Amino acid sequence: MADLGFTEAYRTHEFVVEIEGIESPGVTKVTGLSDGEVDAIDQPDGGSNIVHKISSGIIKHGDITIERNMDGTAADKAFKDWFQEMFKIDGTGLGSKLRRNGSVVKKQFGAEVMRFAFEGAWIKSSKFTDLDASASGLMKQTIVLAIERMTRI
Repeated sequence: MADLGFTEAYRTHEFVVEIEGIESPGVTKVTGLSDGEVDAIDQPDGGSNIVHKISSGIIKHGDITIERNMDGTAADKAFKDWFQEMFKIDGTGLGSKLRRNGSVVKKQFGAEVMRFAFEGAWIKSSKFTDLDASASGLMKQTIVLAIERMTRI
């Protein structure tokens, strides 16, 4: 193979989402992948006009948003059951106590090259595309997961 003189970047289209070790088909977009964020604290230096920025030391992770096609597969039922177990209409649901672990697996030409493992996820919201008889789009579900931790492997 010829030397291109540069390294090709990973593409964004080849990935899978796994929750509790089960691959979820039909996922078309994932946003919110992050190594985390730490707040900065302003610490004035007494007797001078200098302010130092220091780390709070607390790592926070934002939400993960998953967009998936509604296709009648077992994944449709799995997300529906998870949501309904959390938020039962009669008020007896487990809420954010019902958490799951998972990963977003980035692949390149079929081989895993990176993994974002998340822990303690619970469904914060579940929304669906508008139904429109005059449009030719696909029906999608957008799920927002609140997570405790994320580790890039």
